[in-house]
Amino acid sequence: MAAPKLKMRLGDLLVHENIISDEQLMEALNSQKSTGRKLGDTLIELQHLSERQLLQFLAQQLEVPFLDISQRKIPSSVAALLPEVHARRLRALIIEDRGDSVLLGMSDPADLSGLDQLERMLAPKSIELAVVMESQLFSAFDGLYRRTADIESFASQLEEEYEQSSTFDVSSSFVDETGDATVGKLLQSVFEDAVQMRASDIHIEPDEKQLRIRQRIDGVLQESILKENKIASAMVLRLKLMAGLDISEKRIPQDGRFNIQISGHSIDVRMSTMPVQYGESVVMRLLDQSAGLLSFEQTGMPADLIKRIRHQISRPHGMVLVTGPTGSGKTTTLYAALSELNQASKKIITVEDPVEYRLSRVNQVQVNPKINLTFSSVLRTALRQDPDIMMVGEMRDQETVEIGLRGALTGHLVLSTLHTNDAITSALRLIDMGAAGFLVGSSLRAVIAQRLVRRVCDSCSESYQPDAQELLWLTHLAGDKANQAEYFHGKGCQSCQYTGYKGRIGVFELLEMNEAMMSALKRDDSDAFSQLAKANPTFKPLAHAAFDYALQGITTVEEVLRLVETVDINA
Repeated sequence: MAAPKLKMRLGDLLVHENIISDEQLMEALNSQKSTGRKLGDTLIELQHLSERQLLQFLAQQLEVPFLDISQRKIPSSVAALLPEVHARRLRALIIEDRGDSVLLGMSDPADLSGLDQLERMLAPKSIELAVVMESQLFSAFDGLYRRTADIESFASQLEEEYEQSSTFDVSSSFVDETGDATVGKLLQSVFEDAVQMRASDIHIEPDEKQLRIRQRIDGVLQESILKENKIASAMVLRLKLMAGLDISEKRIPQDGRFNIQISGHSIDVRMSTMPVQYGESVVMRLLDQSAGLLSFEQTGMPADLIKRIRHQISRPHGMVLVTGPTGSGKTTTLYAALSELNQASKKIITVEDPVEYRLSRVNQVQVNPKINLTFSSVLRTALRQDPDIMMVGEMRDQETVEIGLRGALTGHLVLSTLHTNDAITSALRLIDMGAAGFLVGSSLRAVIAQRLVRRVCDSCSESYQPDAQELLWLTHLAGDKANQAEYFHGKGCQSCQYTGYKGRIGVFELLEMNEAMMSALKRDDSDAFSQLAKANPTFKPLAHAAFDYALQGITTVEEVLRLVETVDINA
């Protein structure tokens, strides 16, 4: 195609069409001199117009169509006609293969040099150009350019090498320090795909006739199946070596960790192996160290809740608990608190299993039961290290609970986690674990309970009418307000891999102790404590907090009801 050209400079055109003013153009030009960015990007950054406005205007001037690809199903085989490295570099995506030509989306159709390169790459096919939003392009890249084909190719190659070698030796043939071995390339592709899809966990599960590789994305497992089940032992062995585990031991579970660099991300991998019927199952938790710690605001906490939590953690002594099931984001909340408390004037000691994020100035201790370096033994020593603040990874037993509570009672701020369903039962759980009621009542200051719910995908969100059963539950939860509300869900699009969800947000409840509640705990009156907690005007249960998100279109009725199943709806 002939390269489209603007008849005037972009800035002059935008002023001529009264889209921006002369003053706004001059401001953008002055800013551009210092940043070196393109004028269009500068105007968007200064909020003089939106990305959609700019691209629609460009499309009109260049007489090419403007396309919204968020709702468009693009086959990965079509996108693959342009290799990923060139697609990302030139910000271009093949949307349709039309035989002799391709429909090509670009976020900068005025990039004549890029267009020339694309024409040479795609020859003999001609190009039919369309303008596409850059944000939609990059979202599509992550979904379309997955490592599935690479994984299948390396798995097939690895099995061929396995079958052709009569003297197959996993440790020598498939593991080397350079990473050039086939198994190394296979695992590299598995990790790259997981990081690209924002997976929190990777599961490698051998079966009788196949190998399952599953990724937990936004809290839900997504499965890929490889027919090459014989390669599982080579993959597990390589991972064991990376994690420093005993490669000769296959009969007992093992735990380890290692760090890898993937696509510019520093990924800390916590690995667990377990013997199963057809080999060893491996689960790896991925922690992106390069992403940094989240603040309270980034976790999704409402502003009023953040203010109350900050008040609680600013106290000089007392215990603050964060509670919820595994995978509910407790550690993220604790680290958000530690980040705010981490000052030169405060001595902070943490006891963790394992240490998930490294914090400067914070004294972090990794427990090791093999040498009797347990939570309780480290806590006793920590109290003699003159700390202001202590963080205990988990209240696991009576001894740890009692030492933590006594530390909170003797002038220290103690932060910790507990595996319970909600805030109210957490205080009672401490007593069930053997702590004296007077100790819990005197030391505990606040309990944060939390869950994670999936966000509705912004690209395909639409109005939704709950069915009769869902409305019955919602009415029981929120009364008449449930029948008057408008609800949303995602219908599924390229951006969210057709799940309707993209990302997660925290749902929180905060129980702050008052004199009456503390008194009930001191006399071991659990019924009175529960009633007083529920009657507290500042206490909003998890289910009600999740319902508020549904009203705002942040999450779906399905997610609210999934959360309701795990908590006391009458709280």
